[in-house]
Amino acid sequence: MTKKKADVIKKTPKKDIVKADPKAAPVAAAEEDETLRVERLRKVLVQKREHILKESKKEIKKQVSGENRQFVETVLDDGDLAVVDVAEDINLKQLTAQRQMLIKIDAALTKLREGSYGICEECGCEIEEGRLKVMPFAICCRDCQELIEVRDKIEAQRD
Repeated sequence: MTKKKADVIKKTPKKDIVKADPKAAPVAAAEEDETLRVERLRKVLVQKREHILKESKKEIKKQVSGENRQFVETVLDDGDLAVVDVAEDINLKQLTAQRQMLIKIDAALTKLREGSYGICEECGCEIEEGRLKVMPFAICCRDCQELIEVRDKIEAQRD
């Protein structure tokens, strides 16, 4: 009996072939993208925080050094004193606004560490990337923020 060439070739046992999960690469890429996004947003928040602190310190130094008091000593009349009072009031309001901004930024940094950053506190949806770029400490999506502002406006009109 003549053996055919096909019969002579030894058959090797099949090896288990491990195929790469086609979904694994996009997930890994998405995780990397998310990591980069979070780091980018963290940098924006930290830079904004540092800028506000720098401006606040500058204003506080001006108040403490007596620059405004020196101006008061050269004041000629009550009208000039009123201008100084208004300027000091504006400076204090500006410092208060900066303090509130720092509180919001610190809260956003905490959320970033906890993994809840960028989630609307009202509806639970993700806040749009564009909104976070413009206002990195936003706690609500645009739609919910608009509803809050309308509600606040109505309540203010009632008072």
